[in-house]
Amino acid sequence: MAEFSHLDEDGSARMVDVSQKPPVRRTAVAAGKIYLGRETVRLIGEKLIEKGDVLTVARLAGIMGAKRTPDLIPLCHSLGLDHADLDCRLEEDGVSMRATARCTGRTGVEMEALTAVSVAALTVYDMCKAVDKEMQIGDIHLVEKHKEDAESCE
Repeated sequence: MAEFSHLDEDGSARMVDVSQKPPVRRTAVAAGKIYLGRETVRLIGEKLIEKGDVLTVARLAGIMGAKRTPDLIPLCHSLGLDHADLDCRLEEDGVSMRATARCTGRTGVEMEALTAVSVAALTVYDMCKAVDKEMQIGDIHLVEKHKEDAESCE
């Protein structure tokens, strides 16, 4: 069984020391969805939700969430994000979200991509809660992650 990197030899939580790792270009993509009623989907599509343009606000909230990830996840490293983006697509049963996060650093950006999707979904929920009491957030997952040597990125 694999060991948890966030536990020390006594089983106490700790931040992983990545200071000896070389910086490399890292990218992570995450996705998720919030399931909505048909009427809610229609209202979003026609931009009739009272709080505003749901997809635009959710996209911006997701990007902001990616940037604030270490403020939310206690043992997450602070990263200088080089890129964060989020695509929100209105579908017949809800809004799907796909986030990309990128940095050149010593640890991955999975948490930033996952946080972006989560915050975007929560934003849709907040903006639509007055008209849809049966929304469900789900399917939040890491789609892919990869890294390449920093030298090959120059």
